[in-house]
Amino acid sequence: MSYFTAVKPAAKSKSTVNLHPPKMRNLSLLQRFRSVDLSIPGSPQCMSIRSETGTVLVASELAITEFDPRTQEVYKEVSLTADDYLPEDGGGVVVAIQDLPDQESVCVATASGDVILYNLNTSQLECVGSVESGLTGMTWSPDQELVTLTTGQDTIIMMTKDFEPITEVAINQDDFGEGARKVRIWNRECVLQATSEAVNGLEQPLCWKPSGSLIASTQRHPNKHSVVFMEKNGLLHGDFTLPFGKEQVKVKELLWNSDSTVLAVWMEDSKPRENNHLSTYIQLWTVGNYHWYLKQSLHFGNEPLRAPACVCWDPEKPLRLHLLTRGWASYTYDWGWSTQRSHGNDCHDNASVAVIDGDKILVTTFRQCVIPPPMCAFELQLPVPVNLVTFHSQAQRTNELAALTADGHIYVYGQGKSYNLKLNSNIICSLCICRVAIDQEEPLTLRLLLWLNEDLFLAVAHGRHFTRLLKLTPSDRTGFGYYTVSGFIACLVFFFFFECSFKMNNLITHMKTAVNARIFHIDSSELSLTEWKDSTGNTINFPRPCVQTALCTLSGEEHLIGLTERSHLYIGDSLVASNISSFVVYDDFLLLTTHSHMCLCLNLSTLSIKGSRIVSVVPQDTRLILQMPRGNLETIHHRALVLLFFPQKMLRFKDAFECMRKLRINLNLIYDHNPTVFLDNLEMFLKQIDSINYINLFLTELKEEDTTTTMYPCPSRSASSSAAGKEGKKVDIICDALRSTMETLDPQKYCLCVLTSHVRKTTPELEIALQKVHELRGESRLSVSAEEALKYLLFLVNVNELYEHSLGTYDFDLVLMVAEKSQKDPKEYLPFLNMLKTLEPNYQHYTIDKHLKRYRKALHHLSKCGEEHFTELLSLVKDQRLYSEALELYPSDSEQYKTLSVAYAEHLVEQQQAEQAGLLLWRCGENARALQAFISCTSWRNALAVATHIPLPPEQLALLARDLAGRDLCHVYRCLLCHVLILVCCQDCEEAISALIQGAAWEEALRLIYLYNRQDIIETDLKSALLDAHSNQTSFLESQEALFIRHKNRLAVVRELKAKSRLELFDAELYSEASSVLTGSHLGSKYSRSNSRISSRSSKNRRKAEGKKHSLKEGSPFEDIALLNALIQIITIVDKMRVHSLLKALVLFQSDGAASSLQRDYGELLQLMETALPEIWTENLQQGQTPLTGPNSTANSIMESFQQQRPAVPQQDTEALTAPKMRNTVKWKLSILK
Repeated sequence: MSYFTAVKPAAKSKSTVNLHPPKMRNLSLLQRFRSVDLSIPGSPQCMSIRSETGTVLVASELAITEFDPRTQEVYKEVSLTADDYLPEDGGGVVVAIQDLPDQESVCVATASGDVILYNLNTSQLECVGSVESGLTGMTWSPDQELVTLTTGQDTIIMMTKDFEPITEVAINQDDFGEGARKVRIWNRECVLQATSEAVNGLEQPLCWKPSGSLIASTQRHPNKHSVVFMEKNGLLHGDFTLPFGKEQVKVKELLWNSDSTVLAVWMEDSKPRENNHLSTYIQLWTVGNYHWYLKQSLHFGNEPLRAPACVCWDPEKPLRLHLLTRGWASYTYDWGWSTQRSHGNDCHDNASVAVIDGDKILVTTFRQCVIPPPMCAFELQLPVPVNLVTFHSQAQRTNELAALTADGHIYVYGQGKSYNLKLNSNIICSLCICRVAIDQEEPLTLRLLLWLNEDLFLAVAHGRHFTRLLKLTPSDRTGFGYYTVSGFIACLVFFFFFECSFKMNNLITHMKTAVNARIFHIDSSELSLTEWKDSTGNTINFPRPCVQTALCTLSGEEHLIGLTERSHLYIGDSLVASNISSFVVYDDFLLLTTHSHMCLCLNLSTLSIKGSRIVSVVPQDTRLILQMPRGNLETIHHRALVLLFFPQKMLRFKDAFECMRKLRINLNLIYDHNPTVFLDNLEMFLKQIDSINYINLFLTELKEEDTTTTMYPCPSRSASSSAAGKEGKKVDIICDALRSTMETLDPQKYCLCVLTSHVRKTTPELEIALQKVHELRGESRLSVSAEEALKYLLFLVNVNELYEHSLGTYDFDLVLMVAEKSQKDPKEYLPFLNMLKTLEPNYQHYTIDKHLKRYRKALHHLSKCGEEHFTELLSLVKDQRLYSEALELYPSDSEQYKTLSVAYAEHLVEQQQAEQAGLLLWRCGENARALQAFISCTSWRNALAVATHIPLPPEQLALLARDLAGRDLCHVYRCLLCHVLILVCCQDCEEAISALIQGAAWEEALRLIYLYNRQDIIETDLKSALLDAHSNQTSFLESQEALFIRHKNRLAVVRELKAKSRLELFDAELYSEASSVLTGSHLGSKYSRSNSRISSRSSKNRRKAEGKKHSLKEGSPFEDIALLNALIQIITIVDKMRVHSLLKALVLFQSDGAASSLQRDYGELLQLMETALPEIWTENLQQGQTPLTGPNSTANSIMESFQQQRPAVPQQDTEALTAPKMRNTVKWKLSILK
């Protein structure tokens, strides 16, 4: 009985495992390194790759050797025979070798049973263990924490990475099932987990997929040879058939690459050929939509020394394959994913995409259909596997293609009668088969192919030490035969070519790459190569090799676009993005898909399905083909492409409408794109659309915004190109214009559209629409009946709203017609309607309007109902505050007018507008009540005028004057008014002068003193008042200065504390994946939460909360804002102090010392405040929030922005962030004072 063993790999990081490889893309060979005639002793038996350096570790029966496959340089070599680990006669066998980066060592297992550790730093060998029965295999877990050995006694030994034994179990266990050919699965503790059922024909290759989901093996069936897959429970799970006979080949090994996207199958002939040698093959397979594709076939021939001895994938680069032949030739292949699509730009191009599947080419023409893989539009069947496909580059022939097969032949397919297709098709057929006349003894000699014209191909071939550019032309002009070769070093790309040169630094083992983008000009005799230069003559180079390139035009100048294998996108030598998964140039657009699952079109983006990639874009169309992770295809009409073609359909309204409707483009764009054109062609619009439903759809989707500036902005569009055709509201303009045109063309046909135009206006004209519905009653020859029109109207408007508006027409027949279509119970509305019919018409209309809350109309109708209803009218006016409207309905000399005026005045008094109330009362003859109103608001001139008009007796007039003068004597302007009242009405000058002195009106007091010859008041009252005012002003200035300095210093402390907390918050979130750019709203987070609760409180509590929020208490959440408000208040009060008149009065009465001290103190305080303004209100604080990050930001600028960040404040507090304006132009100083 035979058994196979497998140990489950450790789970890898999700970021490094791609479970869904590309499906409509092919594997293209990017570059190949070849080292031949290596000076290494013995014969290669097994190999491993050093992940850190990319060098190859190979074990032979004599030694362990490390060499660089790119330079052929041997770095290290240590003998295995010197210390008798292997016999010197060359009979030893190394069963496995493994690089251990963490231990800086190499582990080797020999068939004799030794496990040897080779230290790469000291070049010392150490035997860490030995098994007497010998070893048949060694495998390390992917995390290199465990090592498993299989012994000659059919046991499994599991050890730690330090070679400490964990357990040993027998492979042939009797307690877990029996069978002839089985697969057994152990877990990481070496506990048997599952045993598969007996599988007939199961063979020895076994490889566990790195992602951990499947185990691959091979199986011979009676009629085929297959690669089969098993789940980790041992159950079979899919298979694919190898393209050989059932007994033709033997599978030596299966190898998954590191990201599980490619499975390599290493095979050799089962029976010798004519020269008694076996041919060897390596095939690369990928899967998509449960279909396995053969992407590359490497045929090594039957020469023994050219046959592979060791094959392995690179552990770091998933698509790098290493191979070592028995004749010591090393090959390193770097593969990349590419989509072979036709490159035509005209409508003749079918947007074809070719997918390689072994000896078939699957072609899908996306212009005609979108077929999900593995299906296709048609297949091209070839006799041998295909390695490379290219489409014709010549205009109008871009649907033709050529294929390079594994045996070195080029198959050309073009337009014509089909005779070489597996499926019936007349699209494309075989034109010729040509053999390339170069040495192709090695596989993949040609790696790039470009079909320039009918008889000219360009290709890239690998030489021994360099790369050659080949110009392939037929040896005769029949289309068949050999091709001649010319050219030199280069790499080949569609539209242009770039040259790669590689340099190796011996001290640092990593590759340095220099890339020069070039253009080839080809004539009949030679290839000429010219460096790519920009318009200024400077050479443009790609900083890194690009696996996909294209040509585009930016600002009228051609630019090269390149995408590297690391997803970096370059335009010329500038890096523009670092997360691009695919791109295609289409017309004026660059379409991109990113690793963040976005599909970008220039500066317009829309969300794309996660993991999708661009397959093709249909020329002269809006269709973009994307392939999803599991292989199915999606056709999207990218908004940018749709908007690109919209102007071309501007006057083809029906095509534009149907396109926008299907692709969900807002229909407002039909008008917004060019309002003038639309309004000038309304008749054409209606005739082309010719659908009542479509016109109604257009009207219902109208909105006021300009979609060319909001939803569909275009950077290249001029600002005036979408200017409004007429002044006014857009929706009203369109509705009125369309309605006018429809009523002119055919009002009966467009009846429903006319109703829609009334309803959709910014102020819906529902009553007009209802009236038009009512007019349809009794008309039998109309295309739309009244019932249908009403039913449609109810679809647009809520039935209850429509009922209310029908009631507002005062037409009971119309009301009943609407009510019958509603859900209302007749018992509810019929009694109300019957009651209304019994009322007098004006009172009936008033009742309806009041019911509909149309109070102005109700007032108008009620005023016509006679004096008996005036009390009801007055109540309505008071309830709804319709005083002005009511006054307009009655003559000014009527009793009703006077009553309404008095009621209006009472309302104004309640609203603190007593002066206006007094005017109303005065004009309607209520003089006494008018006088009281003027007195209450201290309107002294009106009060005296009314008092004179009444007229009041002199003693009452004097009493009134003293009462008015005694109100609010603390302000100068009020004192001036009061002293006038006293002088005019009371003739008491002493009382007037006293009032002026109390109000600090020094100059006016002096004028009256000398006018009435009362100099005695100067000594008794004025001088003492001046000294008291000086003392008070000085004390006030001292207190304000101390308060200003204290607030300013505290503000600096608060800002420093908040800046520190901001930086701590920034440091905490800087490296978090979920962190976002901090804004001012993040500051004081614990307070922002508490403030949010205030909004739900009552208005009284809210006012109390506002007061607490502006508290100057230390540590309050908005202490900085409260300090700013306090500083503004101090500056404003001090700046508006009236010291000039006091200084003049002090000087007049010989108090120069007091005046000088006051002027000095006041000036110093003003200077202190003016100097402190820039410090308190910084430039950043006044300008607002500055951007924290951006393309030009640095670490220092980000930190500085946090330190100077504008504080977060509520909207009502933004005034505190603006510095107050001081009155610097006011001249208050006296030059006679020092």
